[in-house]
Amino acid sequence: MATSAITEKLLAAKKAKGLTFADLEKIVGRDEVWIAAVLYRQASASDDEANKIVSALGLGAEFVEALTEYPVKGSLEPTIPTDPLIYRFYEIMQVYGMPLKSIIHEKFGDGIMSAIDFTLDVEKEDDPKGDRVKVIMSGKFLPYKKW
Repeated sequence: MATSAITEKLLAAKKAKGLTFADLEKIVGRDEVWIAAVLYRQASASDDEANKIVSALGLGAEFVEALTEYPVKGSLEPTIPTDPLIYRFYEIMQVYGMPLKSIIHEKFGDGIMSAIDFTLDVEKEDDPKGDRVKVIMSGKFLPYKKW
């Protein structure tokens, strides 16, 4: 997976400042996952949000414009991802995609979960057998329209 030059610079500045996405959440007032999406150029920020991010990272004003541009979303290559963590999400959809689709259709009818009216949260759950990753997706249900 190729990372854009702008993303590389943003992430390098974040690392140099010793900031986490949770730190940026407190500064910007937006969720850490959304801020990460902005840095990876999968979401666009308002001028105010971009200025807060750029200021926190100690970068120049030229980065504000880049963070407010509408991005090209869905930057993964069409091949199966090789990064182990990203691959696991691919594998989860391969194994559980159809079961999830069937259950969603049973509960809501024929439609989709919005990726636009959507939130995504990542939580750490302490577990004596090994910490667990909890991923919470919440998207508006959009029924297919009949015409």
